Amino acid sequence: MAKRIRLADLASQAGVSTATVSRVLNGKNSVAPETRQAVLAALDLLGYERPEKLREHSGGLIGLIVPELINPIFPLFAQHIENAMTMQGYTPLFGTQVAGGATEDTFVDIMLERRVSGLMFVSGLHADSTANIERYHRITALGVPYITMNGAHPELSVPDFSTDDESAVRQAVRYLVGHGHRRIGLATGPLRFWPAQAKTEAFRRVMEQVVQSEPPRSAHTLYTVEGGHAAAAQLVAQGCTAIVCASDIMALGAIRYARSAGMSVPADLSVIGFDDSPLIGFTNPPLTTLKQPVKAMCEAAVSTLLSMIKGSPTSIGAMRFESELIVRESTCPPRR
Repeated sequence: MAKRIRLADLASQAGVSTATVSRVLNGKNSVAPETRQAVLAALDLLGYERPEKLREHSGGLIGLIVPELINPIFPLFAQHIENAMTMQGYTPLFGTQVAGGATEDTFVDIMLERRVSGLMFVSGLHADSTANIERYHRITALGVPYITMNGAHPELSVPDFSTDDESAVRQAVRYLVGHGHRRIGLATGPLRFWPAQAKTEAFRRVMEQVVQSEPPRSAHTLYTVEGGHAAAAQLVAQGCTAIVCASDIMALGAIRYARSAGMSVPADLSVIGFDDSPLIGFTNPPLTTLKQPVKAMCEAAVSTLLSMIKGSPTSIGAMRFESELIVRESTCPPRR
């Protein structure tokens, strides 16, 4: 038997009036989409079963392909994309890539067989400069609209939604230089990936501008804890007192290396991450990081794709979103 819904509890949880809750439960159209979503979320959080009239009826499927879910930034992308889709009446069909599992091409074939209305690729093969892009031309030839996220390919004329790597790296380096660091390193993934290339080039430029006396030091490993550990070992051996990492996961690996080498973070080594993944503010020490505006990116991406699905022409190319430097306790001035 379904639990009896208490309007006051829902109103308190959603931060709205009981009258607004009543309008949502009765399916009235006089409620803003964001308010309606807040009430639906309150229903779910408080364990109430949604009334039949509030259950979503999908307007169609959209394929969403994301990398492995071990890095918490990717589930966050998936969550915001799903929320933006369902608010517009669409249902995501997920494909998650893992080492040794189904490939991006396999997922695309399956999704096309399910007659998806469109496709979204987050950090997919489009971000790899060595990948064959004919796979994407095939999707275009089939008339299926798609967008990419985190890695605009210069030879693909489709909307891409990514963080501004130039701005992010510049913020991090200027912050560290302002605190007295000169020997700064960059830890990122393999250079075949467009975001790694962009961050490396941006790092070189800003270091040449603000620290002419020191060469730009960079290490290119993997976007993993182990990759961050290996990159930190290389950069510390070159005398770095601070490291800017291309992901929070790499930053955690850099901190692990520092501790294994008897160093203190941040007294001996300052570390900056990238993403502001969920729970990263609760690490030891809490991580200074560059926050990706994931919600804004996902909402813009879904809105654009839905316009394409409905036949509206789009002139959007590569959209860049500003990151925000979140200062916590993994950075400080270097030892004298």
